[in-house]
Amino acid sequence: MAALAVGVAVVISFIAKLLVYLIDLVTNISFFGVLSTEYMSPANNTLGLWVIVVPVIGGAIVGLMALYGSKAIRGHGIPEAMEQILTNQSRIKPTITYLKPISAAISIGTGGPFGAEGPIIATGGALGSTLGQLLKITHNERKILLAAGATAGMSAIFGSPIAAIFLAIELLLFEFSPRSIIPVALACITGAAGHHLLFEQGPVFPIEQIIGVPSNTALAGYSTIGIAMGLLSVLVTKIVYFVEDSFEKLPIHWMWWPALGGVGVGVIGYFAPRTLGVGYENITDILSGSMPLQIILSLCLFKFLSWAIALGSGTSGGTLAPLLTIGAATGALLGSVILYFFPASGVTLTLAALVGMSAMFAGASRALLTSIVFALETTMQSNALLPLLAACTGSYFVSFFLMENTIMTEKIARRGVKTPHSYEPDLLEKVTVAQVIEENGLVLSEDNTIAEVRAWLSQETDYQRNYFIIASNENEFRGIVSSSNLFSHHHVGTNKVGSLIKRRNISVAAENSLRTAVEMMAKENLDMLPVVAQDNHVMGVLSYRDIISAYKQGVEEHEQKDPHISLKRHGLKILLRGQKLMSINKRS
Repeated sequence: MAALAVGVAVVISFIAKLLVYLIDLVTNISFFGVLSTEYMSPANNTLGLWVIVVPVIGGAIVGLMALYGSKAIRGHGIPEAMEQILTNQSRIKPTITYLKPISAAISIGTGGPFGAEGPIIATGGALGSTLGQLLKITHNERKILLAAGATAGMSAIFGSPIAAIFLAIELLLFEFSPRSIIPVALACITGAAGHHLLFEQGPVFPIEQIIGVPSNTALAGYSTIGIAMGLLSVLVTKIVYFVEDSFEKLPIHWMWWPALGGVGVGVIGYFAPRTLGVGYENITDILSGSMPLQIILSLCLFKFLSWAIALGSGTSGGTLAPLLTIGAATGALLGSVILYFFPASGVTLTLAALVGMSAMFAGASRALLTSIVFALETTMQSNALLPLLAACTGSYFVSFFLMENTIMTEKIARRGVKTPHSYEPDLLEKVTVAQVIEENGLVLSEDNTIAEVRAWLSQETDYQRNYFIIASNENEFRGIVSSSNLFSHHHVGTNKVGSLIKRRNISVAAENSLRTAVEMMAKENLDMLPVVAQDNHVMGVLSYRDIISAYKQGVEEHEQKDPHISLKRHGLKILLRGQKLMSINKRS
């Protein structure tokens, strides 16, 4: 699995570079009429009013690709990957491997306000899923390959392998185990190596000055920004899905929605050219503190409007870059407000923008660790760790209590798909068979006749079972007999019960976990298992009722809120001790 994950990461690294080239090519053709793959910002175009037409054409092409290619190319990639993991055994159509990057390149290259990270995550996930469908592997292993491809794509774009690993844990894998983390980690490392080879060596968002260690007062300011970003992330998410719902009500075919959204993108792009395209340089400029506040304010508002309209129309693109841009701009604005009223607070606009950028992503996606580590990896500013931790936690806190679903899960939640929001240790993994074994369970002797056993069981109704354990007179395990086989009329009553044994010897050891026992029951289609010692002697019987009781007990212990130390009782002891001392003093 690790080797396969690394192979997928190598391929997706080159696809990431190809996607960037393709975006630049479409951008240069659309806005400058030049056949080139050199990066040129669409904000520098000289098309005038004709700039409104470019996103409309791009949206129309994406709509046609979605109609005649695959509808799955619509959206920003991560929710679609999550849905396939949760509902379709991680099976993604192979056509997404090439349709998603091409459609995203057309959408972004014609002015769509998206980032390249969403499409490459979707493409990497599709590539890993396709490989998993070609090979004879389990559904869980296919999920690992999907996550490895998706996060390797993110690592290749941003050079942020650790953040990509956390993204896999928080949004794709829904588990934390060595069998999944090791392949994903190796894939992310490979993706980062691809970034350094094919893109650049330094951080994606370089900050020239080194951020100093913030004071406690400044930390309080950054925490306040984080709480405000949590509120804003809720508002942003609700507006985005309100726009999407509005498109759903239009009396035209969904194929034309991206073109209609392109009208809004074009009009906004005419008045605010910086909103067009990926705009990673906008984030760098905001973080550097070189951008005037008036431009930051217009970028914050218009980038959000353009992105909400485009994403709601169902075109192809990512959410990470727009969220980072909006968050960085808002963070810088909030930082300037704090400095205006509290000039001695120690807050800097650079760190305020970085905190806002990360906190926006934390609140909108609730990928807390991903948001913090991503900001650190893409800027290489280690002193920002504490403010990032405080702000992102505050944003996450507000988002969790005010919004049921996130910008990543709202769409699939509406389709009835429930996403896990906690990763707790398996209760059954912590309990051994020996702790719940039924030592007095029913065991039949192989020497009893079929007629004797039938007669006894017909009288002892409390011992009705679907399966019965057969042992020798020395209590050595022989096998399992089903109730239907035991009471079948085809068998002669004088035959021994031991002659009915057809199943191979299936048993569990006392030191095994209940999870092992459950997996064995499911695989063998049994509702009980014999517990056998090393010398093959039967120690007892484990039934599904015992497992359910153990699980119920574990849940109750997890939710029990009884105090172990009584302050009231402790106070009474102190009072009694005081009364004794007073009585001794009086006597003396």
